[in-house]
Amino acid sequence: METPRISASSYSNTAPLVWSFLYGSMRGSVELILDNAPARSAELLLQDRVDAALVPIIAYQIIDDVRLIPDVCVGAKQRVRSVCLVTNGKDLSDVKSVALDVSSKTSVVLTKIIFREFLGFEPEWIDAEPDIDAMLATSDAALLIGDPALMIDESRYKEFDLAKLWHQHTGFGFVFAMWMTRRETCTIDLASARDEGLAHAEDIAANYATDIGLSRDEMKSYLTENISYSINDSMRHGMELYFELAAKHGLIAKNRELVFL
Repeated sequence: METPRISASSYSNTAPLVWSFLYGSMRGSVELILDNAPARSAELLLQDRVDAALVPIIAYQIIDDVRLIPDVCVGAKQRVRSVCLVTNGKDLSDVKSVALDVSSKTSVVLTKIIFREFLGFEPEWIDAEPDIDAMLATSDAALLIGDPALMIDESRYKEFDLAKLWHQHTGFGFVFAMWMTRRETCTIDLASARDEGLAHAEDIAANYATDIGLSRDEMKSYLTENISYSINDSMRHGMELYFELAAKHGLIAKNRELVFL
């Protein structure tokens, strides 16, 4: 029997979901492919080169015949901290151009929904690499995701948390990524892997804190309080509304009904 192949991004917020496969009781049970861009995992899933992938949620509406693996996710009930719009001091109502970190299409679509649906106008969109100074040299605001967003100097920039904005306007939580598969079944116990990873949140925080520039306590707080690795009703309703609004604003071709494995 072939070893299952799975893929995920190497951002710190995915670490609790893959820790078990790297260091824990499930080590050696899968071939794990890590990449610093979430879109890469979606590409591997699209090409049918992995059995399951942790991918930006928008991939569900783009990849044919993909199924959601229940419960396990990367999401936020209210504030996420690692997906944000940043300005040099402008309010969002004064923004005329936005530099987009295109490494996660989910966050790009969410940004466009926030401007079109909630703020009532559309700025100019500019694709960019995730370099805050370069982005703000050409645009009024910058979209940053993942660990680069955690490194933002809040004394220099004005920051708008996208999950917080979403919650303020909808009352719902937000799901940024989920495990998905194109297989009929998935024998990998991703929920148990998550639980084991969260039990080692202290170790994970210590591993990432220095690189990101947060204290160990701040890093642990981010992983255990800001990020939610299980979906509650609010987050599921938020995901359904996100897809409805994405279809309404022409950001996806159609709104496909949720199908869980």
